[in-house]
Amino acid sequence: MGADALALSGIQGRRVLRLYHLYRLTIGLALVLLVSSDLDQQLLDLHHPTLFRNGSWLYLILNILVTFTVRQPRRLTQVFSLALVDVILLVGLFYAAGGTPSGIGNLIIVAVAIANILLRGRIGLLIAAVAAIGLIYLTFYLSLANPAAAAQYVQAGALGALCFAGALFVQAATRRLQLSESLAEQRAADVRNLETLNALIIERMRTGILVLDDQHRVLLANQGALTLLGREALAGKILDPHAPELIKRLQHWLHNPTLRPANLKPHADGPMLQPSFIPLQGAEQRHILVFLDDISQIAQQAQQLKLAALGRLTAGIAHEIRNPLGAISHAAQLLQESEDLAGPDQRLAQIIQDHSRRMNLVIENVLQLSRRRQAEPQLLDLKYWLHRFASEFRSAAPANQQLHLETQAGTLQTRMDPHQLNQVLTNLVQNGLRYSAQHNALGQVWLRLFRDPESDLPVLEVLDDGIGVPDEQVQHIFEPFYTTENKGTGLGLYISRELCESNQARLDYKPRESGGSCFRVTFAHPRKLS
Repeated sequence: MGADALALSGIQGRRVLRLYHLYRLTIGLALVLLVSSDLDQQLLDLHHPTLFRNGSWLYLILNILVTFTVRQPRRLTQVFSLALVDVILLVGLFYAAGGTPSGIGNLIIVAVAIANILLRGRIGLLIAAVAAIGLIYLTFYLSLANPAAAAQYVQAGALGALCFAGALFVQAATRRLQLSESLAEQRAADVRNLETLNALIIERMRTGILVLDDQHRVLLANQGALTLLGREALAGKILDPHAPELIKRLQHWLHNPTLRPANLKPHADGPMLQPSFIPLQGAEQRHILVFLDDISQIAQQAQQLKLAALGRLTAGIAHEIRNPLGAISHAAQLLQESEDLAGPDQRLAQIIQDHSRRMNLVIENVLQLSRRRQAEPQLLDLKYWLHRFASEFRSAAPANQQLHLETQAGTLQTRMDPHQLNQVLTNLVQNGLRYSAQHNALGQVWLRLFRDPESDLPVLEVLDDGIGVPDEQVQHIFEPFYTTENKGTGLGLYISRELCESNQARLDYKPRESGGSCFRVTFAHPRKLS
């Protein structure tokens, strides 16, 4: 019989056992005071005075010892033995005090009821049966020595019945208490699970979530908010020095909550964010719930959908456009070859031909996007591949253009579609040479291949010594159809980034401190692609 057979265990069981100890000590102390002051002779018609006095002292001493030795209900046998001894001693005192007139029978009922809080079922009823049998038997025994005690049978029977009634009532109440406690524990466990689930969902959300108090102290910040704001930890810190632009948007919102907060960029390399604020009314303090949405991803998805739709549209009407475009270009070429055409007219014919080629190039690029095949990554030795690429590019480059290659010692591998990588590098190198030649007599581009010390990933930088990209244009250079040249289509860098992302690589722009531009391709680990 283990602790699981007890009606109550744990904290509740210890509390009831302490109450049981306190009750028995109180009864024992009261009986000892009664016999020590000789009030027992005046208040009680004792049948055996000596037995009553000795039994009272024994009851008190035994309960003191039990109180210090039995601190918590660990076993059913332990609690059952304690209750059984207690009932037997009280029944003995009941006999020594003269039976039902002494009132000790009422103490037995209370002792049986408290014992049945800890005991369950038949074990608890056995204590009530021992008490009832003891009361009736000792009353019968008293009637043999004292015929007047025969009138106590009804009272003794009633006390025995009350012992059973008390035991059954207490057990029923204990069962209901257990059910209520189990239900409360289950509900508490459900609440804890929901809290854990909510915390996990909030932590994994890409939307940044912050909770601020009235002093702008961060009470909660999920990983999405830390990533978007470019911080490692914000909990417990004042947000003002870490995100001043966000605080400005918050102040504007507090001044006029009907206005939609303006977008913000927390740092130079960070995404464009759309903040929103919701007040949280607490009992004493007012907190602010902040949502941070990365609208750059939404804008990118919108651009992809727009470009895909444009590609389908262009694919449908390309034949109708290219036929007249070809006729215009051919007519302009024939017109240029005419000997009777004057110089200004020759220039106009050249403009027609240049713009015809540009329109054809735009159609070709959009068609290429709409028909772009899926990447077929291969394991590439980047050093070997780049040396071959540089050799082929140099053999076709004019004399006023130079391509330099710097590689780090050791093997650098990745998985990428070689045809798409060739398209990306050709575009980046040609752009770099063109801008370098505009700023210098000799157009130069440097290719630097190395392993990033932090991420341990292969990195290729394409550097030029041109004028660089102005700060206000950096966030737009990868957008489709964005160009600063009259002859450009604005699709080269967009296509290059799309091709890198399809191979799990990343293309970024980094300005050079010495002037010029740096486009950095961060390749995926060779084991991350299949």
